[in-house]
This record gives sequence, structure tokens and C-alpha cells, in this order.
Amino acid sequence: MYVAVKGGEQAIANAHALLASRGRGDQSQPAITPEQVREQLGVLVSRVMTEGSVYDPDLAARAISQAQGDALEAVTLMRTYRTTLPRFGTTIAIDTAGLPSERRVSATFKEIPGGQQLGATFDYTHRLLADPTEPLDLEAAVEEDEPMPRVTDLLGAGALLEPVTNHAEGEDPDPDPADLTREPTVFPMSRAERMQALARGDEGFLLGIGYSTLRGYGGTHPFVGEVRVGEVEVEFVPPELGYPVSIGRIEVTECQMVAQFVGSSEVPPMFTRGYGLAFGRSERKAMSMSLVDRSMRWEELGERKVAPANDEEFVVEHADAVAATGFVEHLKLPHYVDFQAELVLIRGIQEEIRERQAEATESEPELEEVSR
Repeated sequence: MYVAVKGGEQAIANAHALLASRGRGDQSQPAITPEQVREQLGVLVSRVMTEGSVYDPDLAARAISQAQGDALEAVTLMRTYRTTLPRFGTTIAIDTAGLPSERRVSATFKEIPGGQQLGATFDYTHRLLADPTEPLDLEAAVEEDEPMPRVTDLLGAGALLEPVTNHAEGEDPDPDPADLTREPTVFPMSRAERMQALARGDEGFLLGIGYSTLRGYGGTHPFVGEVRVGEVEVEFVPPELGYPVSIGRIEVTECQMVAQFVGSSEVPPMFTRGYGLAFGRSERKAMSMSLVDRSMRWEELGERKVAPANDEEFVVEHADAVAATGFVEHLKLPHYVDFQAELVLIRGIQEEIRERQAEATESEPELEEVSR
């Protein structure tokens, strides 16, 4: 650490003060409050909650403000805070089958029960910078609630889609929830463990890996069966009661990806599933998760391992941006001894090469005399 350098502690204190000053900016301008971040930067708040593994919009907004907009630093703050929280138990798995959707779209069928619901999306914007002072037209038509069965259930009813499963053959169909934050990562992982790792993974990395599967490095051409955004109830069974009680509602984004499967001697051709779930409005993250999830199921579907997205260890070990950031940024810390050792090694090798070249040059006249 830099504290080992003379004057290091004061230098670090000065760096903290300078960081705070730069982050505050022009003090004649009003400071951005965490409340403003929470209400107006909802997509960023959702990402920080998902990768930080803590559903708390207020804390995520505070972390973003403290990190000066650095998403990875904010995620690190959330994970650090998470380690201080007591654990009371495990909630019941949320039921997204009847998710009352604020947004619900499908790319597989034009007409679906309950209809398509565009909701809040950037999909149809012109990607042009807008005037922030221009008044907003906030009027929106309120649609009546209609049943919205999953599109994948419609396909499954006709045996066109594989049955719902969260485990590979031979795995416990209902294992205790994995916790990668408390247990070491051991490969191979169960699908449940992989999904937890993907949920905590960096959105940009997963997007890149998911994109690679569409470009031939994975061999899939999927369809978005359905993307839903909405609020679901979270239920918990207190030991003293013995029955579930609702402890609140959270906003989630769910993606069901549908991909081809050519079949085998035992299984007929059908569509297969990829799944993604993330906190808040996180469509890109949920879609990327579903693409990677489908790719990493190659073994249970009897496919070949041919691409980086198929490699569970490669994806999981490199998806965690907090770990990646820590390893990359530690290179800024003093490595004087290591560098000096390599410097001595390089100098020694160069000196040895120069000596050999000198010896070769001295022997050239003798070779000429012999040839004569």
C-alpha cells in the first residue's frame, strides 16, 4: 500500500479530499440528492441493485451518488454493505407466472392473450438528445387488466417447448438456495448457482458474451418468447407462524428466451429455454442472462462445447466486474520489488545476448582464415 511510502497517509487523506471536491463540482450549482437519482436514474439504480445483490432503491441511489456515477464502484459499495446485514431466512421463490406487467412484449407471436404492452421503453425513441427543460407530456392511456399467460406456456401446451426445469438431469429438483457470497465457487455448478452468478455479473460482459452466441460463437438463433417488467410480492415463512406472509413488493424484469433444438435419438425436435431475471427495469441484463443461460446448457441438451459462451468456468469467473475491477486496479498499487526483480532478469538476459554477439563477432576472422 502507499502508506508504506514516506508521507503516504497524508497523501491518501489529500486524495480523499480532492476526490470529494471533484465529485461535488461547481458549488454554485445545487447538489444532486440520492432522491433525485432514485427517481430519475431508475435504470442505473436497477443495475446497481442487481449486481450488488441488494434490493433497496434508496441505498442504491446513495451508492451511485457517493460513487459519483461510477456504476462498478456503486456495486462494490452495495456488496460491502450487504456483508453487514443479518440474515433471517430465505423467502419463497417469487411467482412471476401472474406478473402484473407494466411492460410485456413478445417477439414470437403478434397476437397473445392479454396483448402486447409497450410500457416504458427506449425502443421507439429517436436516439436524439432532448431539451431537459422541455415540459413532458405525462398523459398515458390506462389499460384494463387482462390475464397475461406466459407465451412459453402456450408453446409448452403443444409439446413444442421443453418442460420447465431449473436443473439438469440427476440434480436435486428443489435444492437449498445457493449463496455464492458465502460459499466458494466450485465447478461444475448447478443451474441455480449459475443463474445467481449471472445475476451478479456485469451487464456489459454478459451482453458481449450473449452477443457472441448470435454471431456464430454458440450456434443459437433465439427468439424473445417474452419480456415482462412489473412488481411481484415477496413472501416469507416466519418459523413462529409456519405459513407465508407478504413482506413487500419488488419490481423485476423477466426474460424467457426461446431457441431451437434439433433433437436427438431420445428427444424429438423442440424449442428450448433460456432464462433471465433481474431487479427493476433491466431488460438488457435479463435478455443477456437468458442467452448465456441457454448456451451453458449445452451438456444437458447433448450439444457440443464449441464456444466461450458454453464454457461455464470462463463465463462465471470473468463475469463478476467487482472481482475484475479489483484485480485490474490493484496494478496501480506499488509493485517495486516485483518490477525490480524482472528488471534485473531482463538486464541479465540482454547482457548475456550482447556477450554472445561479441563472441560471435570475434570468431568471424578465424573462420575466414580457415576458409582460405
